[in-house]
Amino acid sequence: MQHHSVISPEVEAGVQRLVQLYEQLTPERLNSLHTCYAPHAHFKDPFNDVRGLESIRKVFAHMFTTVDAPRFVVTEQLVQGQQAFLAWEFHFRMRRWRKGVPQCIRGGTLLQLNAQGLVREHRDYWDTAEELYEKLPLLGRCMAWLRRAGSATASSKP
Repeated sequence: MQHHSVISPEVEAGVQRLVQLYEQLTPERLNSLHTCYAPHAHFKDPFNDVRGLESIRKVFAHMFTTVDAPRFVVTEQLVQGQQAFLAWEFHFRMRRWRKGVPQCIRGGTLLQLNAQGLVREHRDYWDTAEELYEKLPLLGRCMAWLRRAGSATASSKP
């Protein structure tokens, strides 16, 4: 079994480039995704499952058309071998409801990088129920009820 705890300078630099890209992301910077992602990279989050630079670019272009003032803040990063985990906050304002009210989604990203430090696998993890659905007017009440009903601390009758 090979131990991959040594971090290559290319992988370390690749993670730092990606963090910088996300923290300074603008519609114009979407054209520089190739500096962080391999040509056939796989990207998956709770709403998208795409492969390739153009498809990844479209995911983020869509984000810029659906929310106002999107901004990522990477709060923690762990790098080991050719993989990394980033904890982050995504700050934004919705355009259709609760206009002007700051929103924040907290999540994490598991990355697999190639030897050149480019992302080949990107998988986002975040709780869509707590972080998004519970904030929607009608659906939010249902999701909050489901969360309470499924809680181990919910009172139950024998």
